[in-house]
Amino acid sequence: MKKHIPNTITCLNLISGCIATYWAFQSNYELALLFIVIGAVFDFFDGMSARLLHVSSPIGKELDSLADDITFGFAPSAIVFSWLCGLYANMRCIPLFALPFMPLGGPAVIVFVMAAFSALRLAKFNLDERQALGFIGLPTPANALFWGSLIVGCGDWLATLPFASLIIVAGTLVSSWLLVSEIPMFALKFKTWGWKGNEVKYIFLITCIPLLLLLEVSGLAAIIAWYVILSIANSNFSK
Repeated sequence: MKKHIPNTITCLNLISGCIATYWAFQSNYELALLFIVIGAVFDFFDGMSARLLHVSSPIGKELDSLADDITFGFAPSAIVFSWLCGLYANMRCIPLFALPFMPLGGPAVIVFVMAAFSALRLAKFNLDERQALGFIGLPTPANALFWGSLIVGCGDWLATLPFASLIIVAGTLVSSWLLVSEIPMFALKFKTWGWKGNEVKYIFLITCIPLLLLLEVSGLAAIIAWYVILSIANSNFSK
């Protein structure tokens, strides 16, 4: 019986991603983000339960990657796609470059490359033995939380910007690259609790608090952006 517990939790993660995708296509970005967060909670506990119960299995590893791509790849892509379609629907003039794509949702279809790159990132993670204590490239949950919280917290403001659609599409391409990049990014794993050797992690955790208090939901997006910047700075400093 216990061998099925981790996979059941993983399936709950996958179901959360499916529900998040549904709400994304309904333009209810708050609920979509909520179910991405719920999926992230299940994603945390499926691995923990497998280790505690000593029931790790190859099928569990593959199922976990599939669930993660739905929740942290396809669902955030659907959020951005739906938001962009809403933006185009409210535009009085459609850009000429968008016209050939309008039956498919315009240039918004490009954002689904994020789901493909998320799948590639997860496949690489399964085979990459360098990522035991840190990450190589942006983790998929971080990318999903960035886009979900950005649209929920700043969507109305972003819609007022000139070339908003191009900015968002370009942003999804950058984050897709970050997912599969060779940039080392720290993980919040502690061998010891002392300051030495954990400086970057403690600085990150301390600065997260004011960002959340000041920016609320969009603070999550700011935290992920800060995480990327801090990881790149730490990597360059280490070299």
